[in-house]
Amino acid sequence: MSARPLRDKRALLVGVGGLGSPAAVALAHAGVGTLGLADDDDVELTNLHRQILFDDEDVGRPKLDAAVRGLSAWAPDARTELICHRTRVLPDNARDIVRGYDVVVEGSDNFATKFMVADACALERVAVVHGSAVRWLGTALAVGPRGRPCYRCLFEDIPREDAPNCAEAGVMGPVVGVVGALQADLALRLLAGEPALGELVTFDGKTGALRRRTIARRDGCHLCGVGRIQSIESSRYTTDAASCDSL
Repeated sequence: MSARPLRDKRALLVGVGGLGSPAAVALAHAGVGTLGLADDDDVELTNLHRQILFDDEDVGRPKLDAAVRGLSAWAPDARTELICHRTRVLPDNARDIVRGYDVVVEGSDNFATKFMVADACALERVAVVHGSAVRWLGTALAVGPRGRPCYRCLFEDIPREDAPNCAEAGVMGPVVGVVGALQADLALRLLAGEPALGELVTFDGKTGALRRRTIARRDGCHLCGVGRIQSIESSRYTTDAASCDSL
């Protein structure tokens, strides 16, 4: 364990959905002192099969209000302080939102937001754990505050063609539950100072196979290599960052 105990650590959840919900519960139970929740969406009926913090009575309510209630039910003994960021993460606020946290758990459902969070965390020297899930396949990737290797070492840039989101491709509830738990595990390892950097975890929900591998640093990476990104510019994130904030 690092010199600072978990009660002094701060973790931010970008998106309180299928990934952020189980991650938030795990981090609260583990004793992380402060959890930031960033989301501006409302709970929909179609969310309930995978977003475990919510139930029928939450439909139509802001996700952050429902998440605060849900966390009090899932982790009643937790002494975690909750900070609500009632906004979507955008180019003009991304760095301000992630600044001051020890780790960010990213659970968005579009590439624009994922790359934006990766860039903001690298510029602010904040560790980040990325997560994604489509159909039966899920992945989690831990990136340290120094950012090598980083998200752009694995995915160089936002895809030119639109990739299907959760509403279009579908996602299995148990898969996002596993990935959210993996993200929490990686986040806790980062908070404890353990070497989880650059570790890509892949989960296949059909076979139950779980694989881990370390991705390689890429010298030509625009974020952590030569000619690295120095600022967040709106024009860099060309896909629709408003399509679906949390998986």
